[in-house]
Amino acid sequence: MQTLPSHGQFITRCNPGYDREKELQEFDETKAGVKGLVDSGATKIPRIFIFPPENLHGLSTDANRTGIQLPIVDLKGYRDSRRGDIIDGIREASEAWGFFQIINHGIPLDVMDSMLEGVKKFHEQRVELKRELYSRDGTKRVRYFCNGDLFLSKAASWRDTVMFDFQDGGLDPEAVPPICREAVFEYEKHMAELKASLAELLSEALGLGSDYLSGTECMKSETVLGHYYPACPEPELTLGTVNHSDISYLTLLLQDHHGGLQVLHENHWVDVVPVHGALLANIGDFMQILTNNKFKSMEHRVLAAQVGPRVSVACFLSPSRTEKTKSLGPIRELLSENNPPIYKETSLSEYVNYYISHGLSGNSTLPHFRISDSK
Repeated sequence: MQTLPSHGQFITRCNPGYDREKELQEFDETKAGVKGLVDSGATKIPRIFIFPPENLHGLSTDANRTGIQLPIVDLKGYRDSRRGDIIDGIREASEAWGFFQIINHGIPLDVMDSMLEGVKKFHEQRVELKRELYSRDGTKRVRYFCNGDLFLSKAASWRDTVMFDFQDGGLDPEAVPPICREAVFEYEKHMAELKASLAELLSEALGLGSDYLSGTECMKSETVLGHYYPACPEPELTLGTVNHSDISYLTLLLQDHHGGLQVLHENHWVDVVPVHGALLANIGDFMQILTNNKFKSMEHRVLAAQVGPRVSVACFLSPSRTEKTKSLGPIRELLSENNPPIYKETSLSEYVNYYISHGLSGNSTLPHFRISDSK
């Protein structure tokens, strides 16, 4: 069991007198990320990575050891005899948890393992080979960085990331580093097939026609993020990813065997036990808006650990380029006199801009877009 730092310890290590902006800038300019700190032999984490105690809530309790398991949805037979049961399972999990593990999804194990290995190999290259891809330019469709909100958040997370943006399904192969190119494109090909099936099943789980979500193109684009969480010398002071919900419509996560992901369920942090060959699906903020709170976008976080590295691949499903600026609100077919709209109409671009401007703070963005008189 980890012992949390006291508020006094936090103030001592994060004295307001130190120049945080300078330390952030110096760290970012190394373009070596967290992996560079580990390779340098660091035995203490820099102050920019130390979280305030409120973000570390639950690390020292047994609340995350309740034995509760996430729902598992077996997609075998979703085209025929088991479709009704599968749709019921997705509906129940999306309403109660916002998360579910998917098995028998059709993606070969070797494709999944190759993707994890490709991300690991990319991050474990010499820094000279990675540095040319290091960027905070959001228009670059392939880039490597440490914390997308490094200069906005209260504390930096113990994580490096390589990003591949398959906007409307396309990406120039030459833009992807050779060390992981084949794995990335093979994985994305299978993701494209799976998302089409899930769009049908989610539509039906909402009581709509099977082509409803695909018709809106709300899950047409894929952004694939390969996260790398090195072993941390002081895991009790930081997080791999701060508690947050996703801004996507749906996220599909592939993770290795190390664990560390937790989901907030009924005010308890629940460990997500990795299942080899499974994918984790989670509902995003915009899906919660679209479904008028029927499907839930739940908080989750990743713990830092003394053992590592942990590798994961998150595939965020979002609208096509032209649809990102289109205002959307709760689906009209789901509304009634007893179920009035809870959220204002907004575009994904507007939502993302607000989300990014506030950093991964641990506070949900959804309340900002609620209609003021909704309950």
